[in-house]
Amino acid sequence: MTRFAPLALIAALAAAPALAAPEKYTLDSSHSQIVFTYNHLGYSTGYGMFSGFAGEIAFDQADPAASSVTVSFPVKSMLTGWQERFDHFMSADFFGATDDEMVTFTSTAIEVTGEKTAKITGDLTLNDVTKSVVLDAVLNQVGDHPMANKPWAGFNATTTLLRSDYNLGQFAPFVSDEVQVQISVEAMKAE
Repeated sequence: MTRFAPLALIAALAAAPALAAPEKYTLDSSHSQIVFTYNHLGYSTGYGMFSGFAGEIAFDQADPAASSVTVSFPVKSMLTGWQERFDHFMSADFFGATDDEMVTFTSTAIEVTGEKTAKITGDLTLNDVTKSVVLDAVLNQVGDHPMANKPWAGFNATTTLLRSDYNLGQFAPFVSDEVQVQISVEAMKAE
């Protein structure tokens, strides 16, 4: 998803086929998380997380802009650390979530911005609303996993969402409309 420095690119491509093209990677659900934070009445920072989700990356090491990513997970897989908060988030005040309601992200463009950085634009569907968002992404590492003995890649990304864009703006501005999102994923080359 990002362009490498020339020496790093040579090292990363050493095991790649002669004609590079996007290769399928699947997310390692046990090492992929989305953490979100928001301001609560100016008194504290609230945290929530999604983990254990599925996704796929078509990763083109030679031309990172040709890569793509898709991710989906149930809204009800949200972790808040407190059952009453989870119940409130799933209530009609916010999501009114059903058991099968999904959050999805599908990339539409990748702009390489540095040796290990890129802006990933994509369609985020949340609470039955689809909006274009931009993720500021960083390639952490790509190479053979020391335990799995197969190609692996790791990425971090950040973005800021407005709850009101997704009809989730209840109690704003007391509970911040802005939600900071931090993403960290690992992905393994598909068999």
